[in-house]
Amino acid sequence: MDNLIDILKERYSTFSKGQKLIARFIIEHYDKAAFMTAAKLGEEVGVSESTVVRFASEVGYDGYPKLQKVLREVIKSKMTSTQRLEVSSSRIDSESALKTVLQSDLNKIRITMEEADPHNFDAIVEEILKAKSIYILGVRSSAALASFVGFYFNLIFKNVRLVHTTSVSEMFEQIVNAGEGDVVLGISFPRYSKRTSTAMEFARNQGATVIAITDNEASPLAKCSNYSLYARSDMASFVDSLVAPLSMINALIVAIGLKRKDQIYNTLEKLEKLWDEYEVYDKGDQHNKLGLD
Repeated sequence: MDNLIDILKERYSTFSKGQKLIARFIIEHYDKAAFMTAAKLGEEVGVSESTVVRFASEVGYDGYPKLQKVLREVIKSKMTSTQRLEVSSSRIDSESALKTVLQSDLNKIRITMEEADPHNFDAIVEEILKAKSIYILGVRSSAALASFVGFYFNLIFKNVRLVHTTSVSEMFEQIVNAGEGDVVLGISFPRYSKRTSTAMEFARNQGATVIAITDNEASPLAKCSNYSLYARSDMASFVDSLVAPLSMINALIVAIGLKRKDQIYNTLEKLEKLWDEYEVYDKGDQHNKLGLD
């Protein structure tokens, strides 16, 4: 998107009057333009829909949807929370929020499933299974995903370290010994965490196998990883949609668990005894759920 804005600025003097109106609006309001139809953008700046479509071709895109896609992909990492809130307010009204957001999440899971590479997924499973140590990185909104992975990986492996920090230096301190034979799993979605990508790059330089869980190949995490799992994320509002990423993580945990079924069974048997001994769960509630008095 930075490149597109630069192009529009450089070529601005060569545009016609109508094209200048479009270019100026995109430069100044790219966050809004990314979610406008050609007709809506034309109406906003006072030109026809066909002028907007021709403008997209003029600046090198095969139609307006391609230009719009470029804007949408890159602004995910550029927009502030307040910008995202403003855009979502124009796209979703309070009465339709439930249906709109759920439908959007369903679509992201569907697209994630269609774009998934089973061979790449299987290769990642094998890399994790053979790792000497596993480091899990995730901060800000991705911290919840990292904790979820860490909780279940700790039931499967003895060598898991969940890295939660508030600074780059602390993150480095926790992964400083990651090296050959280890796996570093980094999770981040727009707006991407600089801390996570920097730490992953460090781990790769140390010889560790680095795996990213992110949204697309243009992600800074993907660029510094040996393997990547992609799951669609979006900004329906100021809240990050992490439904598809969580679904991908579920699949990863289940696939690994199936390979370590006997080990997990023994672990869970031990845990069940401990849970009973220390009354972790309310048996009364369990009986009621089973329909027992």
